Amino acid sequence: MSRAFVKEDTSEVVSDLPERPVSEHPNYVTAEGLAQIESEVARLRQELAAATASADRSAQAKIGSDLRYWTARRANAELVPPPADCKTVRFGCAVTILREDGRKQTFKILGEDEADPAKGTLSHAAPLARSLLGKSLQESIQAGHGKATIVFIAPG
Repeated sequence: MSRAFVKEDTSEVVSDLPERPVSEHPNYVTAEGLAQIESEVARLRQELAAATASADRSAQAKIGSDLRYWTARRANAELVPPPADCKTVRFGCAVTILREDGRKQTFKILGEDEADPAKGTLSHAAPLARSLLGKSLQESIQAGHGKATIVFIAPG
């Protein structure tokens, strides 16, 4: 019989949802970043309970996928204390660079899940952050297609 004449079962769960990939980089986090992960896990558990109670199998699959991701991120989180000093660029430091074109930019180097470049935070795994880590004031780094000089480093 043609599929055109078979009733579709819309209650079937979409079990082929791809899992969110977990980064291969160390999961360094600040205390705030760890709190954000904990909050996300708690929120997703509540949403999963609500989706289960309403028998929304599609929502259960989506929320379950997100919950597995955040639970894995929490399980491999490595809490990094704030730096005591920032004589060199380290995780948790705020760094100001001066680009060749005259632009000054300031970034705080944080964990992958905390990073938002539009808000001035970079993941420690980002190429620019990797160029900065371990460097000191007045050192030159590769920044995109050009060079930049580190003009300020401070605890974040």
